[in-house]
Amino acid sequence: MEFTIDNECFNKAISDVNKAVSLKTPFPILTGIKMTAYDNCLILVGSNSDIVIEKVIPLTIDGVKVLEIYNTGSVVISAKYLSGIVKKLPNEIHLKVNEKQLVTIQSNEIITNLNGFSAEEYPSLPQIDEAEYIEIPSVELIEIIEQTVFAVSKSESRPALTGVNMSFKDNQLTCVATNSQRLALRELSIESSVNGSFIVPGTSLNELTKLINNEPGVIHVFVMDSYMVFKSNTISLFSRLIDGNYPNVSGLLPNDSKTIITLNTNQLLKGIDRACFFASEWKNNNVYLEIMDGTKIKISSNSSEIGKIEETQTIKTINGETDLSISLDGSFLKDALRVIKEEEIRIDFGGPMRPIIIEPIDNSSFLHLISPVRTY
Repeated sequence: MEFTIDNECFNKAISDVNKAVSLKTPFPILTGIKMTAYDNCLILVGSNSDIVIEKVIPLTIDGVKVLEIYNTGSVVISAKYLSGIVKKLPNEIHLKVNEKQLVTIQSNEIITNLNGFSAEEYPSLPQIDEAEYIEIPSVELIEIIEQTVFAVSKSESRPALTGVNMSFKDNQLTCVATNSQRLALRELSIESSVNGSFIVPGTSLNELTKLINNEPGVIHVFVMDSYMVFKSNTISLFSRLIDGNYPNVSGLLPNDSKTIITLNTNQLLKGIDRACFFASEWKNNNVYLEIMDGTKIKISSNSSEIGKIEETQTIKTINGETDLSISLDGSFLKDALRVIKEEEIRIDFGGPMRPIIIEPIDNSSFLHLISPVRTY
């Protein structure tokens, strides 16, 4: 196996697949990156058994030659040392592997030798049925993930809640995430012959958004028994699915409101952000919302040791009761407001100890539910 490759291109590919490599695995082979040279491309694979990232480097990118293959073959190289060395090399890299898996990496007059592993010991990738997939524009896939994944649970006590429930039904994708105190739900119309509900780890989806952030075009989504695969032209992410049943969230959504108000999204976000400066001193980041005279909403928080902050903002419209106050987790409010792109939102209040619902105006495919917190 032998090739020369553009340094910047090689470093980026190593960085991408390295996100899936764990140094704490009991399997030494998984501390490495598998590299396979074909006549027309170089493929790098990193895995920690729960997530697999595969990167394809073609011979040319945008008409510029970045790779030249002299001999095909494959090898597994320590991710830690491969990544560390390539970052420090100045120019085009020449890599060669001999029969004893000795890897020679050269750039200008700098020569490094590393002991490789046999690629035959590396786990095989799950087999994909290339004929059956769901096609989603990469921009829309990133958006639907970013608008839900932040609400997953950080606690492993209920594994299903550490993932996003992705449901495919009647040409619609519904993503739901919850940690029992808050919930984010987003729907997206797609063309799909696949029906089913799958729990994808939040950690996998966070990595996916980083990997495909600059990928144009569409992402092909493949569903298998225990994996979901997201595939673009040059990169693929295989995520192991979480076993178990996701809670039926439709029963969590209130169907009656005492008060509905509309507000400017960005203005409210800035107000909550200011209130959180003091709210962080509380266990639950308590921020108080109080409707005043049916025309204003007061946002406040306080710390007995430091001080307090309060401000009022104008309510654009109000329906229902005008006398209402509630205490909420300020960080949950900020997370929800940050991912709303629309200029205005509506907030539905069911009472001081009932969850609120936040929805963008003119976008019924997207909502957030946040439960109140006690003030003692």
